[in-house]
Amino acid sequence: MKKFRRHSETVNAGSMADIAFLLLIFFLVSTTISAEKGILRKLPSICETGNCTEDIHERNLLRISMNEKQQIMIEDQLVKLKDVKTVVEKFLDNNGNNRCDYCDGEQFKNSSDHPKEAVISLSHDALTSYDLFVSVQDEITKAYYDLRERYAKHIFNKTPDQLSKEELGIVQKAYPFKVSEVMVKRLIEE
Repeated sequence: MKKFRRHSETVNAGSMADIAFLLLIFFLVSTTISAEKGILRKLPSICETGNCTEDIHERNLLRISMNEKQQIMIEDQLVKLKDVKTVVEKFLDNNGNNRCDYCDGEQFKNSSDHPKEAVISLSHDALTSYDLFVSVQDEITKAYYDLRERYAKHIFNKTPDQLSKEELGIVQKAYPFKVSEVMVKRLIEE
């Protein structure tokens, strides 16, 4: 009688590698990768004049600060997020020196002279949440957008999205976006 040797059965794994490779390609092609979110801001241009550190008159500076308690203060007065836009618009459009022929401000003596001279100082604590910081920046941007929109309708009888590149430049020069951002450093007590 003959003895039969049993050979272990093998599976051809060559096609398995091909299938795994095809699955990998399928998932790479069909998967969407989430894009990172950011804040759309144009960096300020390099100062080409010799006087880039000139002092800003106190009335032309609006101080907005956020603290570690997630509170917003404008000129040391607590305000709500919904009020930031209104305060910024009134500050920018004040026409304190009565030289702005397109401003509708109330000409307060303690507010900005002209939109071209107005600067907003935005400061925050190291523990301020990103959501609050971005929300305050959004309100400031909305204020500028609304003022620019009003100016575009008054001067060109158009909305900002209908303006030509040259007209948009004129509108942006009428209400230049001047925001200084500063993080307040905390003193460590030992």
